Amino acid sequence: MALWVTKQRATPGPVFGHTDEFEGLGIFFDTYKNNRPGVTFPYVMAMLGDGHTKYDHGNDGKFNELAGCTARGIRKADVPTKARLTYFQDSYLKLELSYKAEDKWEACFTVDDVRLPSVAYLGFSAETGELSDDHDIISVNTKSLYEPNPTGKEGRPGHGGDTRSQGRKKGKAYDPNRGQSRGWGWTFIKLVLVVVGIIGGYVAYTAWRTQQRRSRF
Repeated sequence: MALWVTKQRATPGPVFGHTDEFEGLGIFFDTYKNNRPGVTFPYVMAMLGDGHTKYDHGNDGKFNELAGCTARGIRKADVPTKARLTYFQDSYLKLELSYKAEDKWEACFTVDDVRLPSVAYLGFSAETGELSDDHDIISVNTKSLYEPNPTGKEGRPGHGGDTRSQGRKKGKAYDPNRGQSRGWGWTFIKLVLVVVGIIGGYVAYTAWRTQQRRSRF
């Protein structure tokens, strides 16, 4: 099966069920080895398409590979298999896999200086030959990542070798109720102070009246 982030909408074709000569990113989860000596399958690989280059069917994408990793055990795993793709615009692309233990992530690859189409479509496709596999997509989650940097440079979070990532702070999403909650909190505090003042005044007045009554006798 394949995951796609492409400039054009997906149309059926010969590359894992998707059209060839695509522009953008293809992540291929290849579970059957056709002709690629020295590589253990299942194999997961990435390809950056320029809109003109064809997928290398004869060698299981060997000459198109941007990066990849062996994922032996991803078929018939004891836990739900997951993939986590992270892309920071014009910076880097990272793929992590989880299939050996629940929510235990393993790095597949990280590639720097990757540029994807600014406007792209997310899609999935699959294709099989004489031997078939079942691929069931249970859920897909997408999130926008942003980390403001005063220098205008993007660094890789948590990467000790990249000094640009040190001292960076996570951005905070705009919360329309944040100011309102602070206003109600301050109002409540003032109300409590007023009540305390009234109670204190009443106690003082009661003590004064008692003292006056005693002084008469």
